[in-house]
Amino acid sequence: MKFILLLIQQTDIEKKMKEAPDSAYEIGVVIGSYLPFVILAGIAYAIYLYNKKNRGSE
Repeated sequence: MKFILLLIQQTDIEKKMKEAPDSAYEIGVVIGSYLPFVILAGIAYAIYLYNKKNRGSE
């Protein structure tokens, strides 16, 4: 499922890159496409550290 979603998203990014008016727009598209994944990874890591800390105090 994730693979299919990644393929769909990748073609949309490539289309936006081709239609970009300038390089600043391209940079914005790249940042906007990776930012949600980075934020989710950060949240997952924070939850991991929180649980690790609480489990160690028992």
